[in-house]
Amino acid sequence: MRSTRLDDRDIAILATLSREGRIAKTDLAARVNLSPTPCWERMKRLEKAGLITGYRAEIDLAALGPHVEVFVTLELESHRAESFQLFERKVAGTAEITGCWAIGGGYDYLMQVVTRDVAAFQDLMDGLLESRAGVRRYYSYIVTKPVKNEPPAAALLR
Repeated sequence: MRSTRLDDRDIAILATLSREGRIAKTDLAARVNLSPTPCWERMKRLEKAGLITGYRAEIDLAALGPHVEVFVTLELESHRAESFQLFERKVAGTAEITGCWAIGGGYDYLMQVVTRDVAAFQDLMDGLLESRAGVRRYYSYIVTKPVKNEPPAAALLR
C-alpha cells in the first residue's frame, strides 16, 4: 500500500474523490486533466492499492430530524491488551458510536456519538458503564454547531 508511487495526477484524483466521492468519471477526468479511460484505470489502481477504501455520502442529520452529536473522551480502568480489545469490540457493535479513535495523552479514546437526544446519549453511556467494557470515566462535549468538517485526506493531499 505505502509502496504505491503517486504522481501529481494520482494525488489530484485522491483529493477530488475525498471531497466529492460521487463525481462522474468524465468530470473527474476533466478535473485532473486526463481522458476518462486512463483516469478510470488510475482510480482502480488506487483502489487496488488500498488508498481508496470506500465512497460515502454526507448526510444532513438535521434534515432527518432532531439529534445530538457528542464527542466523548474516556479512560479505561485497565491498560492491558485484553481490556482495549474488549472495549473496542463493544464500540464496534454500537451503531450510535460513529467514530472512535485510540489517542495518546491523558485519555485512552475519543469517540463521536450521534443519538436522537441527550437522554438517549445518557442511556448509551450508562449502558457502556454498566457493561463489562471497562470504562473508568468519561467526559462529554456536546456539539453546538459544526464549524468545519472535511475529509482528513484533503489536508494531506494539498
